[in-house]
Parts: sequence; structure tokens; C-alpha cells
Amino acid sequence: MSTALTEPVERVGKGWTASLSLANVAIWVGWYGPLQILLARQAEDFAPGTGMSKETLLAWVTGVGAVVSLVANPFFGALSDRTTARWGRRSPWIVAGAAGGALSLLVLAGANGLWLMTLGWCLVQLTLNAAFAAVTAAVPDRVPRLQRGVVGGWIGAAQILGAVVGTGLATAAGGIAAGYAACAVFAVAGVLPYVLRHRDLRLAAADQPPWSWPSFVRGFWLSPRDHPDFAWAWLTRFLINLSNALVILYLLYYLRDRLHHDDPEQGVLILTAVDSVALLATVVVGGIWSDRVGRRKPFVRWSGILMAVATALLAVWQTWPSAIIVAALLGVGLGVFMSVDFALMTDVLPKALDRGKDLGVINVANALPQVAAPALAAPIVTHLGGYRVLYWVAAVVGLAGAVLVDRIKNVD
Repeated sequence: MSTALTEPVERVGKGWTASLSLANVAIWVGWYGPLQILLARQAEDFAPGTGMSKETLLAWVTGVGAVVSLVANPFFGALSDRTTARWGRRSPWIVAGAAGGALSLLVLAGANGLWLMTLGWCLVQLTLNAAFAAVTAAVPDRVPRLQRGVVGGWIGAAQILGAVVGTGLATAAGGIAAGYAACAVFAVAGVLPYVLRHRDLRLAAADQPPWSWPSFVRGFWLSPRDHPDFAWAWLTRFLINLSNALVILYLLYYLRDRLHHDDPEQGVLILTAVDSVALLATVVVGGIWSDRVGRRKPFVRWSGILMAVATALLAVWQTWPSAIIVAALLGVGLGVFMSVDFALMTDVLPKALDRGKDLGVINVANALPQVAAPALAAPIVTHLGGYRVLYWVAAVVGLAGAVLVDRIKNVD
């Protein structure tokens, strides 16, 4: 059997973890620079004449892109599972995905209307998800179970750092096109240390499963009856991510239209920074603590409850100081959740041959909220009570995710 299919037992070093974390930063810069600032600004520019409000136009574009992400992540994860290239089964997809993502961001930079904006964002989701599926699968390929909490912590820190860097680049670049260009350069440069310095595990040709489209497509369905822990873990992640997506989606508009912040773009950057500092203070610590006690579920449960309470505060206390406090509480909860939930996900994977595909299915729980959030948020904000109702809904959804983690039986 290929070493790529064995359960890893040798601990990975700090250099490997740092390089993989930087690759994650690069990918998330490519996503969050547009999501936090650039797409919202383009939506304002392109909405007049379309018959849509800026909120609806932004929801439509991000929703279509998220549909692409739903398909791309598990699809490219499955392809990487089957790749027998001499450079390994993950690295080729990391390089191709990052390069394609950079080119797609440049398409967005030149967008002059709704349709090209939508096409560019769909291409960003397609390509960067290829890289992200491969980067994610590298962890169960190389990291032993009792080190996955701390590695997951560093990856979680990298993802939020990517959101901060992406937001910062988009804000500081001086324009929409320059913001996209800066994110594109970072997306490519950030993955190079990992693919150049660390040799990927190769899959032997003899271990590659026979190819047929019917079996390939059927492989994406994992029966909840046969794999109940996998199903409950997926649902937990989906609900908590949906809650978080509902909070983030209209943050720029919330600061400007509800709180009347003098500089809403700067406000988004401040809140993102506060959230990130709190997250960075807990994400690695939470992973280390979970590894040491050998438990996952209590950390996921209580971090989810904390995030739900913080989100409810946005509904009852709508001021700029309260937004800063909520950002800090969400950062603390999200930090613990991101590291420990990632380790929990790797603990419920059915088999080594399908790690990339199965993690891609799990990552659908990250992407599907990007489809569901606009569909829920747009009518709530415009017709069903505004931001107060939106944040109550988000709090209830997050609380449900926190409670349902107890349905997972075979992971402590």
C-alpha cells in the first residue's frame, strides 16, 4: 500500500505546519479581499440600472459563486485522491488552483458590469477551491491524530489572518482593480513555500481505483445511516458556519446604514482586526488543549454557544461599541471552534483513499452557508424586520449547531 494511504504516525515539524498555514493564508486572501470589501463596492457601482438593490445584487453574485464552490471542492478533492503525479497527489492541484485563482481575480479587476463580475467570482471559487481541497487533505495525509488539534489551530489562525490580510489589501490598495491585483499576487506567492520546500506523498498507480463516471459520482454520497458521525459532524459545521455567514454578509452595509458609521470600510477593517486578535489568542491554545485532553465535542459545543450568545447581542444592542465587543466574543468562540472542529472532522473520515473527497464533502458545509445566507438574509433585511431579526435568526441557527454536536457518538 502507498504511504499516502497509511495512517500517519510521525509528527510533522514546525516548518511543515508554517508552510501549510501560509498556503491557507494565500487562499483565504483570494476569497476575503473580494468578500469583505471589493465585491460590495462593485455591487454599489453596478446596481443602478439592474433593477436590484446593492444588497440583492451582492447576494445574487455571492450565492452563485457559492454554488460553484459546492461542486468544486469535493470534485477537486476527489481528483486529488486519484492523482499519481511524480509531484504527489496534492501539490499539483495547489499550484494550479492558486495560479488559476490569481488569473480569475484579475478578471474581476476588469469587470465592467454584473455579468462579468459574476463570471469572475465563479472562476475564483472554482480555482481556489481546487487549491483549498488539496491543502485541507494534506493534514490527514501527514498529521497523526493527536497532533491535529494544534495543526488545525494554526490552519484556523491562517484562515482568519487571510481574511485580515485580504481586507487590508483591498482597503489599502487604493482602488478596486488594484485591490484585486494585490490579492492575486499574494495568492500565488503564498503557496510557493509549501510546494517547493515539502515533498508531497505519491499515490502508487496500483492503488489508484479503476475509473468510471458512475462510481466516481456515486462516491460523493455518504449515507447518514452508514456514517452517522460523519453526518452529524457535517450538520454541526454547516449550522455554525451559516450563523457566521449571516453575520458577515452585510457587515459593511450594517455599519453604514444601521449604525451610521463615519467610515464603514474602515469599520469593517477594525472589527475584522478585533475578531482576529481574539481568534489568534484562542485558536492554537484550543487545539493544544483538545489534543492534550483527547476530547473534541465539549470544545465545539461551548464555542458554538458563545458565538450564538455574541450574535444575539447584535440583535439587542446595536451600537458601535457593542459591535466591537461582539467581534471579540465571536473571535474567542470561532478560534476554539475552528481548530477543534477541524480535528473532529478528520476523526470521522471513513477511509484513507477518499480523504480529499470526503473532506471536500465536509467543506460543502463551509460553502453551502454562502448560498443559504444570501437567500435568508436579503428578504429578512429588506422585508422581514431588518438587521435585528437577521441577528436573532443567526443566533438561533448557531445555537442549534452547538447542541447537535452531542449526537456524534464515536468521538469523545
